[in-house]
Amino acid sequence: MMEVKRFLEKNYGFNVDEINILEGYANINYKVKNASGSLFVLKEYTNNQPLFNTLQAETRVLMKLNNKLRDKFPKPVANLSGNFLTVSDDNLKKVYRLLKWVVGDFFYQTEHTHQLFSSFGKFLAMMDMELLQINDETIEARRMDWDLQYLTEIDARKDYIDDPNLRKYIDHFFLQFRENVLPVLPILRKSVIHNDANDWNVLVKNGKVTGLIDFGDMVYAHLIQELAVAITYAIFDKEDPLEWAALIVKSYNQVIQLKQEEVDILYYLIAGRLCMSLINSSKAKEENPSNDYISVSEKQAIALLKKWVQINPEKAKTVFRKAVGLKPLKIESVSSSIIKRHRFISPAQSVSYNLPVKMAGAAFQYMYDAYGNTFLDAYNNIPHVGHQHPRVVEAGQRQMARLNTNTRYIFDILAEYSEKLLSKFPEPLNKVFFVNSGSAASDLAIRLAQTKTGFKNVMVLEHGYHGHTRQGIEISHYKFGRKGGKGQAGYILKTPIPDTFRGPYKKNDGTAGRQYAGLAKDLLKEGSAPVAAFIAEPIVGCAGQVPLAKGYLKNVYPVIREQGGVCISDEVQTGFGRMGSTFWGFELQDVVPDIVVLGKPMGNGHPLAAVVTTDEIADSFDNGMEFFSSFGGNPVSCAIGKAVLEVIEEEGLQQNALETGHYFLKMLNELKNRYEVIGDVRGNGLFLGVELIKNIEILEHHTQLANHLKNKMRDNFILISTDGPKDNIIKMKPPMCFNKQNADIVVDRLSKLLTSYHT
Repeated sequence: MMEVKRFLEKNYGFNVDEINILEGYANINYKVKNASGSLFVLKEYTNNQPLFNTLQAETRVLMKLNNKLRDKFPKPVANLSGNFLTVSDDNLKKVYRLLKWVVGDFFYQTEHTHQLFSSFGKFLAMMDMELLQINDETIEARRMDWDLQYLTEIDARKDYIDDPNLRKYIDHFFLQFRENVLPVLPILRKSVIHNDANDWNVLVKNGKVTGLIDFGDMVYAHLIQELAVAITYAIFDKEDPLEWAALIVKSYNQVIQLKQEEVDILYYLIAGRLCMSLINSSKAKEENPSNDYISVSEKQAIALLKKWVQINPEKAKTVFRKAVGLKPLKIESVSSSIIKRHRFISPAQSVSYNLPVKMAGAAFQYMYDAYGNTFLDAYNNIPHVGHQHPRVVEAGQRQMARLNTNTRYIFDILAEYSEKLLSKFPEPLNKVFFVNSGSAASDLAIRLAQTKTGFKNVMVLEHGYHGHTRQGIEISHYKFGRKGGKGQAGYILKTPIPDTFRGPYKKNDGTAGRQYAGLAKDLLKEGSAPVAAFIAEPIVGCAGQVPLAKGYLKNVYPVIREQGGVCISDEVQTGFGRMGSTFWGFELQDVVPDIVVLGKPMGNGHPLAAVVTTDEIADSFDNGMEFFSSFGGNPVSCAIGKAVLEVIEEEGLQQNALETGHYFLKMLNELKNRYEVIGDVRGNGLFLGVELIKNIEILEHHTQLANHLKNKMRDNFILISTDGPKDNIIKMKPPMCFNKQNADIVVDRLSKLLTSYHT
């Protein structure tokens, strides 16, 4: 400190009473008090010509601002030579500047009120009114890491984010920035802006914002960027961040009228600033781990980023438009949309809920409707790793821009994906046929079995579902045995579902499994001919999420094989780690099938499916009739499928399914203990069912309550659905990123609805 004191006495000519070092990001700062009690900030930089030029430009801006708005910004102090920058004597290695201290408390230290936030917006606008008049070539030519308009240029630095579960949010908002912000930027207003009105730089007196310090991040950028940066830090830790953000937007607009194009991208700019902050602080922390100031806002930024993704972008747009007096977006009503849909789409293609949901977007376990509402998705298992997962989206985009063709050509991604997929299977499952739907995969699986065995008959499970093709319906009791179905085909053997809740055998320690398997054996003996195959899901989804009784497949599979048939496991809904404890549902039964059917989650919403089988079965199919699927195994599908597998591994989604699923099941069972209408809670991992009953003695189905809960949950912005022969089972099979906090929300809302239903 003595050196600093001598430096000040020599160059500025005043006696120093006290010196304290301050926290800093890229330079060293000293708080200085002179003998007369006046306060200053001495800033020390490592000197170079570009920085020197920037500091000169910053000085010019500060002098102009202080001429118009006194005592609100640091005012440069000239040295004894009349210069505002002082270069050190040690070979010009350092440069110094002295600024008058601006009085006030830091924003983060003060009580946050609506009045404070309104004053913040007005203060920023008053400053920006002056900055709009400033033209400075040095600032206009400046490029820096904290300039939001160049967010995508730090894309490579995302590697500094170690946590893949945080990285996905950053990847998501980078993707949204490219899609929603970059196309608009060329038409927006630009100005010199402060660019860093964070809660450590904003000063407050008497409940109002009165000052702003640290102009070191000044850039020439889009005016709306100023507001986005300021809002980002102001809304840390807020329960309703949009409400608080709107206060700043509204008061800013009272001084500088904002344009619709600026307001409409504000949601994405705020997200972009959060991402930029986390990336840059992670990089700086790795380079300078001893500087705690670098990561001072990290936890708050992460929390806000995760909360921000839960906000429907359309809601943010509406809130910000309202704050500046712009007309809200005009959205067609649901009823009008349904009328239009039915002009072109048959009502046979049904919609969910009494009041259908008009969706506009989604992210991970959240879905956004067209009216600004966000839905927690506890139902859709097709977006397996999360709706619109950026890793999957970008894999498809990149491959689509490069090559998309069919499997009659050689391309590396087909073999790469096949190898990665097959590595998830036990021997001897080592051949894959790609198609583009689970229905096509089921159809092909039966063809493979019939070709291999020379038999036609197929044994299926009661209430099973395996697709919508003609053959898919014929092997699906859920279809052929219900309204509109044509009944059981002659070549189908239907065996009872091994249900330990409703069926005759209930001892689920292996006993019931053997007993139900005995029924299947008896059916095979009664059959007119051997079966080519037995197909079953490990948990029968359309039956109401019914797990097969323990030991069932272990007792059935040998019998099928003894009479020459093959065993097919339909993993369309249960595969890819959803079970938590296992990657495939058949592993729960300690068996290895001969054929596995894959679909739904395989492409995270992209139409991708497959049949996995053995060399022996695959060789039997190579009989001269070529197998070809126009879209099965195309490069785009393979790239997407490979990305899905990578995300499952990197984000630990199977482990999440295990832990969250166990927690969810526990919470649902606690609910069962409180409400007699819950007859059974069942499932594995994130594939769960809750059976509702009117009378426990006779297990009377409570279809009315199930329908009531499904629709009331929808009204509370939570998506679940119902299934089962009597549609009385609540089914929940959410995206694999669904977490314990999400489970709490679902269970809490179900509890309240069950209570209100009976009172």
